[in-house]
Amino acid sequence: MKKETNLPVAIIGAGPVGLAAAAHLHQRNRTFVVLESGPAVGASVRKWAHVRVFSPWRYMIDESARALLSDGAWIAPDPEGYPTGGELVRQYLEPLANSTAIRESLRLGARVTSVTRHGYDKLKSGGREQAPFMVTYESAGAEHQMLASAVIDASGTYEQPKPLGASGIAAVGERQAHDRIFYGIPDLLHADRARYANKHVIVVGSGHSAFNALLELSALVASAPDTRTTWLIRRAEYGLMFGGQSADGLSARGELGATVMRLLDNGVVQVHTDVRIASVARTDAGVAVVADDDRRFEAEEIIACTGFRPDLDMLRELRLALDDRTEAPIALAPMIDPNVHSCGSVPPHGWAELKHPAEPGFYIVGMKSYGRAPTFLMLTGYEQVRSITAAIAGDMEAALDVRLVLPQTGVCSGPVGACCDVDPALGALADQTGDCGCNTGCCAAPTSRTGSLISIDSIFANAG
Repeated sequence: MKKETNLPVAIIGAGPVGLAAAAHLHQRNRTFVVLESGPAVGASVRKWAHVRVFSPWRYMIDESARALLSDGAWIAPDPEGYPTGGELVRQYLEPLANSTAIRESLRLGARVTSVTRHGYDKLKSGGREQAPFMVTYESAGAEHQMLASAVIDASGTYEQPKPLGASGIAAVGERQAHDRIFYGIPDLLHADRARYANKHVIVVGSGHSAFNALLELSALVASAPDTRTTWLIRRAEYGLMFGGQSADGLSARGELGATVMRLLDNGVVQVHTDVRIASVARTDAGVAVVADDDRRFEAEEIIACTGFRPDLDMLRELRLALDDRTEAPIALAPMIDPNVHSCGSVPPHGWAELKHPAEPGFYIVGMKSYGRAPTFLMLTGYEQVRSITAAIAGDMEAALDVRLVLPQTGVCSGPVGACCDVDPALGALADQTGDCGCNTGCCAAPTSRTGSLISIDSIFANAG
C-alpha cells in the first residue's frame, strides 16, 4: 500500500497544546483537523476556570500561536500577569480557535473512540507503516471515521482522575460514595460554596491542586466559621512538597507552598501522614475514609486531588512504545520518572523521544505524553509540538533542534547533592551549570521536610 501524504493531520484535543500544534502546522502549510470532545475549546480547562495558575502569561502562550494571533486584533495579555483557567480560555484559547487559520478545521463535540491503521489491526504487519491512520469519533449521536497522514494525541488526562485507593484502583466503596467525592478543585468560594460551607471536609493528595483546595477551604472559614479541614497524605513526612518557596523561579508557586505551611503551623488544617486509603463508606453524616492501618477519618465531603492518568483505551490497536510504569513513551520515561527524579531540569525533548518506532506518524503530546508522571509544564508541550510538526513537514533539522527553558523549582528532595547523581525531572533552566548539569538551587542543605513537587499547570496544561 502506498502511503498517502495528502491527507490531513488529525489533532485530538483543543486545549493549549492541541491548538498550538494546529498553529505550527498552519505555519508549515500542512492541513489538519482538530477533534475536540467538548462543546467548546478548552473544555477541561473550563472545569477549573476559577483556579489561578502560578505560571505567568509569558509561559502560557505558544510562539507560533502568538504569531498567528498577532495578525488580527488580538490584544496580548500582560506577560507578567497570572491567568485563571477562565482567563486562559477567554483571552487565549478562544481567540486562537476563532482565527481563520484554525476555525474551519475545528470540530467540536467530536469524541475520538479509536485510532488505528486503515485496514490493519494490531496484529497485522505487511505494509502497515504505509497505511494511513483511521480515526473514529462520535459526534451528534453518530459515528464518523476519517483518514489521516499523522495523528497528534493532545487529549490530556483531566478526564481520567486517579482513584483514592492506594493500590491504583478505586478503594472499596469509593464508587458507591461518588456523590460525596469531588475529583479536582471545586469552586469553593463561589459556585460550589453551598456544598462545603460549614462542613467538615477531607482533602486527599499532596500536590498543588490539594494546596489550592486547602487555601480556599481556609478562606471559606471567614464567612462560614464551622468549616473544618482534614488533610490526608500518603507520604510518611511532609517533605519538600511545599516547594522551593523563595528559591522558586515561579514566585507564585513558591508562595503557594509557603502559605500552606503556615496553615499547618497555625493549626488551621489538621494533617495526617502515611495514610494509604483502603476503603470509603457512606455514613449518616456523610462519608468515612479507612486507611490500611485501620485509622478512620469521618467527614461530610471529600475532595480528591490525587492526580490523573492517560486514557489509552482508544489507542489499543496501535503498537505503542510505552514505559510499563509511567505509561510515557519509552525514551521520555527515564527523564520524568517520579520514582527516581525529584529536582533539576527536564532535558529538551521532542520528536525523537516521542515517536513510536512501530507507528511512524503517531505522537502523544502534552500532559498525556507524561503518562502518570506529574511534572509537566506548558512550555514543554509547546516545544514538543514544535519539534513534531517540523518532523511531519519533513524538516528534520528543526525537529531535532529541541530547546527547553523552564523556571527553576528551587527544591531538592534527596540528600545534599542527590540531584547531581540522576537525570533531573523538575523545572529546568536555560543556563545549566556545575558538574552535574543542575543549577536549580536544590543542591544546598536540605530542610527537614522531604518529598517531591507537582504543579497545577502541569496537571491541567493539556486538558482539552
